[in-house]
Amino acid sequence: MPATPPRATYRIQVRPGFDLDATAAIVDYLDALGVSHLYSAPLLTATPGSQHGYDVVDHRAVNPELGGEAARQRLLRALRDRQLGLVVDIVPNHAGVAVPPANPPWWDVLRRGRDSAYADWFDIDWGRGRLLLPVLADDEAALDDLKVVDGELRYHEHRFPIADGTGDGSAAQVHDRQHYQLVSWRRGDAELTYRRFFAIAGLAGLRVEDPAVFAATHELILRWAADGEVDGIRVDHPDGLRDPAGYLTRLREAAPHAWLVVEKILEYGEELPDWPVDGTTGYDALAAVSGLFVDTDAEGDFTALDTRLAGRHTSWEDLTHATKLAAATRLLAAELTRLAALAPEVPTEQARAALAELAAAFPVYRGYPPHGARHLAAARSEAGRRRPDLAGALDAITRRLRDPADELGMRFPQLSGAVMAKGVEDTAFYRWTRFVALNEVGGSPAHFGVPPAEFHRFAAAQQVRWPASMTALSTHDTKRGEDVRARLAVLSELPGRWAEQVKSWMAYAPLPDPSFAHLLWQTAVGAWPIERERLHAYVEKAAREAGASTSWADPDPAFEQALHDVVDRMYDDPSLHDELTELAAAITPAGWCNALGQKLIQLTMPGVPDTYQGTELWDNSLVDPDNRRPVDFDVRRELLARIDGGWRPPIDTDGAAKLLVVSRTLRLRRAHPELFTTYRPVPAHGPAGRHVVAFDRGGVIAVATRLPLGLARAGGWCDTALSLPVHEMKDLFTGRVYSGGETSLDNLLADYPVALLAPPTAAEEALS
Repeated sequence: MPATPPRATYRIQVRPGFDLDATAAIVDYLDALGVSHLYSAPLLTATPGSQHGYDVVDHRAVNPELGGEAARQRLLRALRDRQLGLVVDIVPNHAGVAVPPANPPWWDVLRRGRDSAYADWFDIDWGRGRLLLPVLADDEAALDDLKVVDGELRYHEHRFPIADGTGDGSAAQVHDRQHYQLVSWRRGDAELTYRRFFAIAGLAGLRVEDPAVFAATHELILRWAADGEVDGIRVDHPDGLRDPAGYLTRLREAAPHAWLVVEKILEYGEELPDWPVDGTTGYDALAAVSGLFVDTDAEGDFTALDTRLAGRHTSWEDLTHATKLAAATRLLAAELTRLAALAPEVPTEQARAALAELAAAFPVYRGYPPHGARHLAAARSEAGRRRPDLAGALDAITRRLRDPADELGMRFPQLSGAVMAKGVEDTAFYRWTRFVALNEVGGSPAHFGVPPAEFHRFAAAQQVRWPASMTALSTHDTKRGEDVRARLAVLSELPGRWAEQVKSWMAYAPLPDPSFAHLLWQTAVGAWPIERERLHAYVEKAAREAGASTSWADPDPAFEQALHDVVDRMYDDPSLHDELTELAAAITPAGWCNALGQKLIQLTMPGVPDTYQGTELWDNSLVDPDNRRPVDFDVRRELLARIDGGWRPPIDTDGAAKLLVVSRTLRLRRAHPELFTTYRPVPAHGPAGRHVVAFDRGGVIAVATRLPLGLARAGGWCDTALSLPVHEMKDLFTGRVYSGGETSLDNLLADYPVALLAPPTAAEEALS
């Protein structure tokens, strides 16, 4: 662990439309908000026009579209002036190759093939012939559009190098002499000869297990860390690496004082391997916190509703097996073929089938010591149950996978992680729509909510094992924003009303795919009011991700038109619009209550809390690119200034109550970290005890309301109370001072559904 981990981070999606100078201009606001570190999207040179930066093309320089090195220096000066630090996002698994001229190493590999000095940079199977590039139209005559221009091969806007001495003749003849072969975009999933990031042909896998590749791709970032210009590093997608543990050990040795967190997605009950890191990027905390506000008693009602709407019972286990198997055999067929070739002792088709079944049955992204053998055994058992005809092939493959030194055993985990991501996160989450608030990265939709006792166990364990792990509620990868999930959680308290309402809507505005229709209506209610074009864009992406009634590869115009027609009716049909608006308005106040509760818990629980850009106010973002929309920081500055002037905003005013909670909590954490060093649940006494979550962090007590509709139906807090320390405690949100002992929740939560109690002196210092 670094000597001083960040107190709190604020994530900025630095991009061409909001560059390093724009980021420097809000540093004063971030300081006033209470964070200790700016946490930025990747800064290295990316594919021209990239809006996210995860497609790095040049590891030697800051992206000129972000302002380049000069702008980075200006940002550093702004941060230092405010005594704030910097956490950067790095991408070791892959590089951007969609625009070959922008990536000098890739360009050289295309030009020189195996003789390139960079041939070992990329995870290429040179034994299978020419390097296939899936850029052509799906047309036998596509190569007729190939031209030789200025010593390059051109295919429309695409440019490719020509190897020395091979430029004579027609474009087709020149093409046939190259180290690469241009093929139809449809052949990519099945035939590519290089490892990709998931199924994205424009992101080629890097071999950072090679010390020379590691050094070349990390030199700039590590120099920043050595010079004290970077305090923390966020590692993107370590599961994609050949040897994550070895990579992280090398990274830790090279940056011994950096706060180091990894984007490791943990399945339900899975623990982070004992790596030399400070923790994860917070999806485990997200699942635990968001689940607290879902009424677990409603699971049976929503299962029954899902069955009625779909016309059949849907098993999460069977669905995810099917979607993962499809990912392995279709989207990732090229990777599957490469693995099968490593097992020549098994007939090829049996090897492919056995590997695909094992990947589909693997219960986590990939196995790591000491639990990897257990996960492999579970996958073998389940694969054998589903395909007893493959028993011999499964046994032979499994024996190979148990050997960590076996090439097959080292490559299979790269496949299993990609299969999980594409099969579950990017497909099943859009098909299994029982209750979409639970369909979140790092979440487990089959586990309907998180009881308080389970949350307390999780938080206490985090305090012991990973006290500097990041916590988060929203990221650039979440399927829907934290406040959308908070509002949707209210539906778990209204299962009967929701069932009647959604059945009425689906009958009035039918869609051929009832499961997806349920996702559509939940999304609309959770984000309403939402601009029409945003909802259109979301549902088209979500339907194609689901891949049930339409898809990215083969869009179904009729289904998509029906889908857009339903969306338009939400806005244009007065009756439908009014009903949707009425229900959204009815659950919004309870949604605000949930949103404040989950935000306070995330900001005060063990770990380093991150605030995703803009989410300090109400935020109804959906999946990217919707959650990368511009943020109005001027509005946030003005509201924060009013709060600092003494205004105590009501809960229904522009999200200012959330800004109050975020700023007061972050300032207290930054000013008094010594009050956040332990974890102890604080039980409530009285009839409404199940509606409160409270814990003591070592001098600070956080209190949040859960299941607010059930609380109201029960008559409120009645005689429910918390036992506070005997000394005085001050609530940072209201300024009230409590003398300790039994304190009524009616009194404590009279103004807001949350409270943050600290010793008066510490509270005053944090707010001064």
